[in-house]
Amino acid sequence: MRTTTLHERVSIGALAQAGHRDQDTAHQLGWSAWTVRKWRRRGRQEANDRLASYIGRPRTGALSSFAGPVREALLLWRKDNPGWGPLTLLTQAKLEPALAGLVVPSRASIARWLKETQQNKEYQRHCDLPQPASSATAVHEEWEMDARGYEHVPGVGVVTLIDLNDRFSKVKLCSFPGVLGTRHVTRHLEFADYQAVLRQSFAEWGLPDRLAVDRDSVFYDNTSKSPFPTHLHLWLLALGVGLLVGPAHQPTVRAITERSHQTWYRQVLQGQAFAGWEDLLFALLKRRDFMNSYLPCASLDDQPPLVAHPEALTARRPYRPEWEHGLLDIRRVDAYLSQGRWFRKASNVGAICLGRQVYVVGLKWARRELMVTFDATDRCLVFHDDAGELIKRMPLKGATAPELLGDVDLLHGLHAFQIALPCSWQEWLRVRLYETVKVRHNET
Repeated sequence: MRTTTLHERVSIGALAQAGHRDQDTAHQLGWSAWTVRKWRRRGRQEANDRLASYIGRPRTGALSSFAGPVREALLLWRKDNPGWGPLTLLTQAKLEPALAGLVVPSRASIARWLKETQQNKEYQRHCDLPQPASSATAVHEEWEMDARGYEHVPGVGVVTLIDLNDRFSKVKLCSFPGVLGTRHVTRHLEFADYQAVLRQSFAEWGLPDRLAVDRDSVFYDNTSKSPFPTHLHLWLLALGVGLLVGPAHQPTVRAITERSHQTWYRQVLQGQAFAGWEDLLFALLKRRDFMNSYLPCASLDDQPPLVAHPEALTARRPYRPEWEHGLLDIRRVDAYLSQGRWFRKASNVGAICLGRQVYVVGLKWARRELMVTFDATDRCLVFHDDAGELIKRMPLKGATAPELLGDVDLLHGLHAFQIALPCSWQEWLRVRLYETVKVRHNET
């Protein structure tokens, strides 16, 4: 017998408050209208005090009515074979000569027993992050960002191009070569890499309203069905840039950037060798200007993007790295987090992880499912047990302005910015940002 989870019971109450009918909620969550009605009424009458479900067999256990040899055999098989599920255990019990003549439990009873003894694989319903609506009706309203797959470039090594495009004007904002190592030694692009590329693009084109990305771990928490915003996501929120995370395995949602991967490859990389990373970077910058100003674009009536939309050269929301501290508004982060609910199972020592930050709630709640909300009044995470009872409040970690700024302090005083050779590709990012800001300053 399947029972509702804490997440589902909380969702029933939230959907009811939003005006959804019981039938609609039942269809959405996969339960009967009677079940939805019961938990809606209980949640309304008792707040969260009675959201813990005690439906099912008595607490004596799902297998308490079966013979001892049956229970002992099931326990031994499961211990020796953790991958055996209810159907396998039932089949094995029916074939076991030592259990001949004894009543064996049903598949559902074995499944309940596995759940009671915490031996089952837990299922968490998906609870996605709130996202802004996607609607690009003007330049720099919505950008797309994606990193192309690994490519070995002669004279450079293994690189991945980080491509940025404006959805409305089709302007190619940036293609930056992230160096990942040699042919056999690679690394994954991290928060600081994407942050540096975005800062360069913000300095050149201004801040967009929204940024569309895929489900790479730097943008999206792939470790949970109830994802918490990543560090990059929080930084963008503080700047007033909404993050649009596309659905899994649907790259066509960011069709402009997916096509641009092939365009950049044919225009710059295919059949080419370079003297070094700097040579590749300058080739990409030169070709970007060619494609934006001269190369016809079929979706723009065969006009180049900057010819069709010259307004793209003017920033709608100006940005400079030395302004960033003033542009960051932590209240945007707090307003966003206040909308969320996160579900986590505490570890063996009573700890949970949110946004790569560890919070210890105590051994009393070890291996129990907890619900977490955010209170913006004191910037605290609020932890609830599986009955909805408040158990702890702890300050939010990793989301202050200095923590979100990262290494922007290295760019303060850009007029005297200088870096020693030889340069890593991260240092060249800062050089390029300095050049971009300097050009913008001269233009104004």
